[in-house]
Amino acid sequence: MLDANLKDQLKAYLQNVTQPIELVASLNDSDKSRELHTLLEEIEALSDRISLNEDGEADVRRPSFAINRVGTDIGVRFAGIPMGHEFTSLVLALLQVGGHRSKASQEVIEQIRALDGNFEFETYFSLSCQNCPDVVQALNLMSVLNPKIKHTAIDGALFQDEVEQREVMAVPSVYLNGEPWGSGRMTLEEIVAKVDTNSDAREAEKLNQKDPFEVLVIGGGPAGSAAAIYAARKGIATGIAAERFGGQVADTLGIENLISVPYTEGPKLVAAMEQHVGDYEVDVMNLQRAEKLVPADQAGGLHEVRLANGASLKARSVILSTGARWRQLGVPGEAEYRNKGVAYCPHCDGPLFKGKRVAVIGGGNSGVEAAIDLAGIVGHVTLIEFGDQMRADDVLQKKLRSLPNVDIRVSAQTTEILGADGKVSGLTYTDRTSGESQTVALEGVFVQIGLVPNTEWLKGDLELSQHGEIIVNDRGETSVPGVFAAGDATTVPYKQIVISMGEGAKAALSAFDFLIRHEAPEGEEQAA
Repeated sequence: MLDANLKDQLKAYLQNVTQPIELVASLNDSDKSRELHTLLEEIEALSDRISLNEDGEADVRRPSFAINRVGTDIGVRFAGIPMGHEFTSLVLALLQVGGHRSKASQEVIEQIRALDGNFEFETYFSLSCQNCPDVVQALNLMSVLNPKIKHTAIDGALFQDEVEQREVMAVPSVYLNGEPWGSGRMTLEEIVAKVDTNSDAREAEKLNQKDPFEVLVIGGGPAGSAAAIYAARKGIATGIAAERFGGQVADTLGIENLISVPYTEGPKLVAAMEQHVGDYEVDVMNLQRAEKLVPADQAGGLHEVRLANGASLKARSVILSTGARWRQLGVPGEAEYRNKGVAYCPHCDGPLFKGKRVAVIGGGNSGVEAAIDLAGIVGHVTLIEFGDQMRADDVLQKKLRSLPNVDIRVSAQTTEILGADGKVSGLTYTDRTSGESQTVALEGVFVQIGLVPNTEWLKGDLELSQHGEIIVNDRGETSVPGVFAAGDATTVPYKQIVISMGEGAKAALSAFDFLIRHEAPEGEEQAA
């Protein structure tokens, strides 16, 4: 299972195990059980603090295994073989059950330990999902810190009958005490906040007590991270409030066009950005959704940003970098069957449609790349493009046309997503050439039609384009003095990570220039 290099790395990590742990296997005579047995034997051989128990209490899911701290009720369980993106989850589980301290903040750790109740979590993941490890690792850590919390991570591709019975059609999908609880990428902080129903009020109280900032960045993607770093390097009081640090980049798999970085993946880039921001004196306020901008009465005065939890932040300058989200089709059936066959991440959810028929809506680069990836997993792909030709790069189109299980339909306007028994069963589209309506029978629809800026909350407070983008000039200035913007939420063309980073840096430098040219009005509360 593990090559020599991986064994050496894992052996080095396992030196951090301080408490004896036991691997309790539940196996049968399947090939996958034999694979798991080999993996567990290899892990056991790497540390004298790890033992393997093949005669433990059998679990209903096989192959599966528990990682237990000997003599305690602390442990986690994996149903399947956690390789691929989940290998890191396996390593962390071994370390944390084995007594190695988590890097989570002490505040969050204490919040988890204080949770009261019985929480039986189950998470369905796929080995190709780059968003799943965040959820799996967060819930594993919570089960290590609080014995009232239990967690089982389940490979959906390996337990297809269970997936179909529960109608799981998107990963990660989380169940709590047998009921659907959450889906999609979630950080540890997000999960804890959702479980701890009183956290919003406590957080709002703390935020309301903060002094005004000189620069307040709204949004934590590439633009927001760059803006915060550049502002902090000027030695001015800088804060960053983000609904989800990393933004859409966290949902991106392969990144090959970030200059000087030949290849990375979204979650890795987000972790690097977060670490870089943390190297400076930036007040990072995560899980904070902005709902209202109240511009200052005069240049140099304090702008106010009101948050969804009722808190309010003030700053002499604001940089808006709220990014964008996947554009939705807006047709009947899309909302009803979201996560029941309608999906937006082919890397995450593709394995759940193994051998099935799916459609990809959109003929740009993202749509064609999705169709190519899915063609290697599913039974058949139908790509549907509104225009009279696909817009993707020629090399991608050539690759797509070479695949035997792909059908391409252009000049096709999707009109409805059909469903039966609570899940997708097909879609209808209008042939824009003939005007005829066509129906395609399928089990999944992957929507890949571009982005929508996250700017609805700014309407009426500053100038937006007809597409909802924040209008900026070549200095990142908006229509409101002292308010700047950068990244995918703006009118700057070409929505790329490297461009967003540059625009974020520019906005921060412009904000600093604004501050040194506009003193705070006399008598107004000063930034710390």
